[in-house]
This record gives sequence, structure tokens and C-alpha cells, in this order.
Amino acid sequence: MKIKTQSCVVAGKQTVDVTDQEIEWNNKGTLVQITRGGICGSDLHYYQEGKVGNFSVKAPMVLGHEVIGKIVHSDSEKLHEGQTVAVNPSKPCGHCKYCLAKEENQCTEMRFFGSAMYFPHVDGGFTRFKVVDTAQCIPFSGNADAKTMAFAEPLAVAIHAAHQAGDLQGKRVFISGVGPIGCLIVSAVKTLGAAEIVCADISSRSLELAQKMGADTLLDPRSADLTPWKAEKGYFDVSFEVSGNPTSITTCLEVTRARGAMVQVGMGGAVADFPMMMLIAKEIALKGSFRFTTEFNTAVSWLANGVVDPLPLLSGEYPFTELEQALKFAGDKTQAAKVQLVF
Repeated sequence: MKIKTQSCVVAGKQTVDVTDQEIEWNNKGTLVQITRGGICGSDLHYYQEGKVGNFSVKAPMVLGHEVIGKIVHSDSEKLHEGQTVAVNPSKPCGHCKYCLAKEENQCTEMRFFGSAMYFPHVDGGFTRFKVVDTAQCIPFSGNADAKTMAFAEPLAVAIHAAHQAGDLQGKRVFISGVGPIGCLIVSAVKTLGAAEIVCADISSRSLELAQKMGADTLLDPRSADLTPWKAEKGYFDVSFEVSGNPTSITTCLEVTRARGAMVQVGMGGAVADFPMMMLIAKEIALKGSFRFTTEFNTAVSWLANGVVDPLPLLSGEYPFTELEQALKFAGDKTQAAKVQLVF
């Protein structure tokens, strides 16, 4: 069966278009009609810079990895026509040592939606119809709010970061950088039992959103006095660095207590003057956090059951045919947190 579709394509720096395509479903996998998708920072990088990290766009590529939709056809009896699903953008190989150890986010052959890591590129989910592996479809109730459910992927990233910190019950938590992921980490750690959440950002708008998502204390690191939280080798049991800024990294290490934990979520460049001695002397456990594994299913469950409300972060909705306008708005951080496309 051949299906005509329309897809949101990036072809290099600041070159986007909505193009007609044809896909084929041959009774293997699941054909999904995409209904809604959130614009991520990586989508913005591909649009603004033509690359993410070292991976440059070499040919037209469909953007998007935060998508939901409804089933058209499936090779599984467990999925029926019209059923609403969140689409997990991860497609691990299933046979490398990490997949066999249930550490699929570290898969050596991961095929992730909307990525220029490989050539030909891996097309994303900003398309009216997409064929995916059946395992990538996570059903949710048709009564659940679509705007809410489109947050499944970024919430999964936040829950995975929270899990990297270990048991959070009763813990004092510091979060530096509260863009959409930082704000979702606020909700995740609160849900997992954190007793106190302090957030730092240079954007007053971001701090206001963090408060709506559950933060207890807000501060601008450029003017706030952090001395009390640095005293006696630090105050917080856990810190999350979500900006990638070298100054923010240092601040997290300073306010994290001795033998506490710091989770690095923000992706920045190399840090030439990383305060290694502070990490060593305070015996801080430094952990990275990358994507997610089973947390995608957890995110779908939390959102469908109202455990977390992400809607304070939704700044705008655009028809998918207005992709470029949506990307421009999403790139204006004075106005936008999370922007969604409607298909």
C-alpha cells in the first residue's frame, strides 16, 4: 500500500519546506497518522545552523521527534485502527551489548527520528503519515488531551535525568537552567519525592515557568547571593545542570554537598577550566544523562493520568504547513518555551 503524505523538511541552514512524499506500508510495522508534534532544540539547530553538533544536513531531511498520532494499519492485533498512540522516536538495534543489557539509549546503531547522524539521514515524525516499528507505538486513552500527550518525549528525557540521580525522596535539589527540559525535570523530581527544589536561570520568564511546574525557590545567578548554599561544602543533595554553560557547571559543583550527586543534562562545548579538584575533594558523583529507555512509557502514563501537567510550557500552536513561522517563533526564547505543530 502506497500512501501520499506531506512532510516538514529541512535542507540546510534556514531552508525548510513542506513537501509531498510517498511512503509504503507492506504489512510490516505500523502506519501512523501523525496528529501533533513538539519542536525541540535539535530541530531549531538544524534550521538555524544546518547541523547538530558535528552532524550536518547533507540532504533534505524530515524534522521532528516529539510526535503523537493514531493508528491507520498495524501488523499487531494489539493495535487497532483509530487508536491514539505516542510514538517513541528511538529505534534501537536490539542486538548490540547495550540493547541486550536493557540500556537501549546507548545502542551503537540507534536510529533516532530526525537525525543527520547517518547518511542517508533518519527522517523524523513531522509528516502526516509515518511507518514505524510496532514497538514504537505506546497507546494512551483517546480521552487524554493531545496537547499534553505531545510532551511524552521531552518528559521522558526529564524522568531519565531524575532517575540518574538515584533516590530523590526527601532530597534537596538544585536545577540550573530551566528551559523546557529543566522545567520538566522540576516536575519529575517533585513527583519522585524531592523535598526542596531551587532553580536558577538568567531568564525571569523561564523562572516563572519553573515555579508553575513546582519549584520552591527561584534565583538569578547573576545577582543572587549563593554563599549560604556553598557553605560547609554545599547544601544540595543533588544538582541538575541543564544549560551546558561552564559557569553553571561550576555553580552546581559549588552548591552540591560533599558526597552528593550532580547530573549533567545540558549539552555545551568543551569546558577548558573544569573544576576537577572540587569534584574530587567533595567526592561528588557526576553522571551524564542521555535520552531515555523505559522512561518513555512512564512519561506516557504520567501524562495520561494527570500526574504531571506540562501545559504551562506550551507557548504556541501552528498548522504544520506554517513550519517556518513556527520555527522562528520557537527560536525566540523571550516568547516561547514549547511550540507544537498540528497535523
